Amino acid sequence: MATESASDLTAVENLNAAYNNIVKEIKKVIIGQEQVIEQLLIAMLSGGHCLLVGVPGLAKTLLISTLADVLNLKFSRIQFTPDLMPSDITGTEIIEEDHSTGKRHFRFVKGPVFANVILADEINRTPPKTQAALLQAMQEHEVTAAGETYTLDEPFFVLATQNPIEQEGTYPLPEAQLDRFMFNVFVDYPADTEEREIVKTTTAVLDYDLQKILSAEDIIGFQQLVRRVPVSDHLVEYAVDLVRATRPDKNGGLDFVNNWVNWGAGPRASQYLILAAKTKAILEGRPTPGPEDIRFAAYPVLRHRIVTSFNAEADGVDTMEIIRRIMETVKEKA
Repeated sequence: MATESASDLTAVENLNAAYNNIVKEIKKVIIGQEQVIEQLLIAMLSGGHCLLVGVPGLAKTLLISTLADVLNLKFSRIQFTPDLMPSDITGTEIIEEDHSTGKRHFRFVKGPVFANVILADEINRTPPKTQAALLQAMQEHEVTAAGETYTLDEPFFVLATQNPIEQEGTYPLPEAQLDRFMFNVFVDYPADTEEREIVKTTTAVLDYDLQKILSAEDIIGFQQLVRRVPVSDHLVEYAVDLVRATRPDKNGGLDFVNNWVNWGAGPRASQYLILAAKTKAILEGRPTPGPEDIRFAAYPVLRHRIVTSFNAEADGVDTMEIIRRIMETVKEKA
């Protein structure tokens, strides 16, 4: 047991060093967006999926492809459009003829979902039937086609993007599907100095020499390490208290939640808060997480799991404000 603890501490140190190198490599291509990079890596090492929300032109696609490159993972980009079919994602069966016997047989041709990192670009542009094709893959890491089940390669991450402005001709993701995403990552405009640097570097000759930092096997090992990170009972209690506070309850809920929220977050949110806190701690070289790690994860975990009421819309209150007030009200127990 002592030997395993010592090897885990060594693994934490190795991950901390690898994390710093990953960020260094990504910064060769991406300027700024440090918090977005951190949240993506936390979700990946927790075995979760991410929904990235931001206006066009903020390098969301470039960031994801660069991350896959640095991590030496197979990358696949799916452009979601209104005419996209489920088979365009999962794959399709084709008839093939054996020239030696003249017999014909069906052969399954794997779709773009058979990769390690899937970029689902503008996921809300395609109808629900096609959106649902990702559901089994995201939850079970499997694809079923023509009665056969195919296991996807590990590690497997879906990183979906959404444009928050243009809503014409879109199909909003239902709450059940939103809940499959560990994080809702908001990609904001760059700072003034960062934007100047972006313009200078991207309008000159580009020559990126990216080093491969981690392999698929390394990432699977670190995912298992995250699960072994110890967490105190009072931290679990704090995470559960935060999530339960998002649910309206006329017999004891917070007044502003009862007024502004129709539906709160489910138990999956509590699980993701703890997993994110564990991952953030070991990324920073700490052997166990604290309350500050839970608070860091609260916004990306809860942002898309709270369904606001008409009263919230009338009062000009969004989910970010509700989460902020919940964190001010709910304190960790000593």
